[in-house]
Amino acid sequence: MTTPAEIGLVIVGDEILSGKRADKHLPKVIELLNARGLQLAWADYVGDSPARITATLKRAFDSGALVFSCGGIGATPDDHTRQCAAAALGAKLKLHPQAEMLIRERMQDVAREQGVPYEPDRPDNIHRLNMGVFPEGAVLIPNPYNKIPGFSVRDVHFVPGFPVMAWPMIEWVLDTRYQHLFRRGAYVERSVIVFGSMEATLTPLMEEVERDHPGVRVFSLPSVDHPEYGRHIDLGVKGEPAPVGPAYEQLVAGLKALGAKLGPELVR
Repeated sequence: MTTPAEIGLVIVGDEILSGKRADKHLPKVIELLNARGLQLAWADYVGDSPARITATLKRAFDSGALVFSCGGIGATPDDHTRQCAAAALGAKLKLHPQAEMLIRERMQDVAREQGVPYEPDRPDNIHRLNMGVFPEGAVLIPNPYNKIPGFSVRDVHFVPGFPVMAWPMIEWVLDTRYQHLFRRGAYVERSVIVFGSMEATLTPLMEEVERDHPGVRVFSLPSVDHPEYGRHIDLGVKGEPAPVGPAYEQLVAGLKALGAKLGPELVR
């Protein structure tokens, strides 16, 4: 049972970087992880350049992280993710037998819905089988929307770019393979609104709190035009409940010692 060091996200597609489509995966993956007490450590956006995709995926495989890669696993000329995953691994591409079966089932379903005969040897149907060509050793991720699977290699998981398919597939991976990582109710954030202070002035206190409470992270979120608080800093600590309590108390005591003007406290 693997215990990845962190969780990452790769989003593939020129359409995201050009602005033709707005990315919806990042906020949704954060939501899915937070619901399970997990946090995203990093996210990479990469266009449809095979060299860049290969380099990005190689970093993902080498990182030891749990990584979700969204997009580019279709069979059109601008879909490179399957091939790049194989290149990053130094592995051969191979038609996965179970994926072939599922893709053929899908083609039969479509033919039946359209009221036409299923022709397995028709060129376009043969081409569709490329969607099941994965790096050797890949494990399938079921697709509840149209049966066309994604795939996993080690802790890197590849799903389509379409949210209606990608999101339930990501949930399936999390709930099937990584329940041992879930920390529901075991992560909290406590912060306080600080008025009239500069981050540079507060930095020594922040460093002191992190040093005195290993495993707790201090965060500082300045704002200049908040509709309710105006110019302020949302200053707090996050981590497991037990150490967060005393770390927060030390932070507030330090702020008071500095003469900081404090607003409401926030718990997340």
